Amino acid sequence: MTLLLEYRDKIKKFYRLNAVVILPILRFMLAFFALNGVNTMMGYMPKLDNLAIVLIASLACSFLPAGFLVLLCTVFSLGHMYSLSLEALLIGACMYLLLFLLLLRYAPRDSYVVILTPLLFALKIPYVIPVAVGLLGSPLSAISVACGVLVYYFLNTIVGSASVINTMGEKEYLEKIRYLLDAIMKNKAALVVAGAFAVTVIVVYLLRRLSVEHAWTIAIVAGAMVNLVLLLVGDLKYDINLSMGSAIFGSLLAVLVAKVIEFFRFCVDYGRTEWVQFEDDEYYYYVKAVPKMNIAAGTKTVKRINTNTQSIPPVGERVSRGDGMKVSASASQMRERVRENPEKTSSRASVASRGEQFGETREMPPVKSASRPTRSDGRGRLLLDEDEMAADNTRYTRPGTNMTSGGASYGGRDQRNARPTENNANAFYRQGNRSKAGTALNSDDEDGTDDYEELF
Repeated sequence: MTLLLEYRDKIKKFYRLNAVVILPILRFMLAFFALNGVNTMMGYMPKLDNLAIVLIASLACSFLPAGFLVLLCTVFSLGHMYSLSLEALLIGACMYLLLFLLLLRYAPRDSYVVILTPLLFALKIPYVIPVAVGLLGSPLSAISVACGVLVYYFLNTIVGSASVINTMGEKEYLEKIRYLLDAIMKNKAALVVAGAFAVTVIVVYLLRRLSVEHAWTIAIVAGAMVNLVLLLVGDLKYDINLSMGSAIFGSLLAVLVAKVIEFFRFCVDYGRTEWVQFEDDEYYYYVKAVPKMNIAAGTKTVKRINTNTQSIPPVGERVSRGDGMKVSASASQMRERVRENPEKTSSRASVASRGEQFGETREMPPVKSASRPTRSDGRGRLLLDEDEMAADNTRYTRPGTNMTSGGASYGGRDQRNARPTENNANAFYRQGNRSKAGTALNSDDEDGTDDYEELF
């Protein structure tokens, strides 16, 4: 069942996306078969029985409303009646006028039903029409089905009377009219079939509107049985020469086609039926909700992988440039990377973890006690003793550096006028600003490149 639902959804999606192309093609095919059927059934006017004219008319019908196709079929049939006799043309025009007035008054949107009914009669499967129209139409659609049945039997009567009309003289107008009228009125099969189809449409519509489980299936089976029973009763009473084998086969085919229509139009899951009750100021509401059987559309997850990410190199490690040279990361590059990844520099713990990641482990300075005596330079900055500075230099100095109490020397260059050094950073840390950090650029290294130092 799941596979069928998937195919159904694909077909419906394909139709929605290509309806602009599919609908004209279907109209063209229907018009071609309808006009070609009229020419094949009658064929009294050679000018109309021409493939080129049929193709041109069918192409015009593919872009025009359904009423234009009905008009063209009427014109073609009247043209063939005119070639047969003027009396047939007169009776045919009166017949079509009555049917058109009845159709336009009560069922103006069921023009295709009037075309499909005679076409399916010609294909020997007319029993599909009442059941299918009852599922998709309204009770007034029974009028359209009855009109289609009457049109088919009327054309069949004209064709059957053609040989007798041709033997009559040209001046025997009244005899021809009387003969045609008698042939039409004595055709009980048209009345029986039109009545049975109209009743079937109404029965199917009423049953499929019931709020019971499997209402559409009940309506399909009941409609096929009612149609078959009415035709059998009419055959027994009026002797309409009904073929039992054809009627049974047509009824089974009607059930099959109707089940396909139900699958596409009304496929629900009665196992998940819900009853809802609520009220307002005037009414109590009892609602029965039956969910449709649908397949959840699969969601596509797109995973983006950025292969251009760059990691911050360890201190002193050289980075390869595009031209093959190796340079150390500058302070501006480091600041830019810190802005791009602020979460990695938000705390001392994250910095410590980064140091371990890059192969560098650094001990954090201990927090000095607030009761320890300190000295100030008069501007709020703390002054350190030479012993403290020497201890701090020993803790922070890496191999290759030369730091003294009078100033910080890195690579043999005086740092008094340079940016803050590690001693200043240590003093800044001891003032209690533990959460602030920055990046200070030290002097040039011996190899002419810049190193960086993180401040805490």
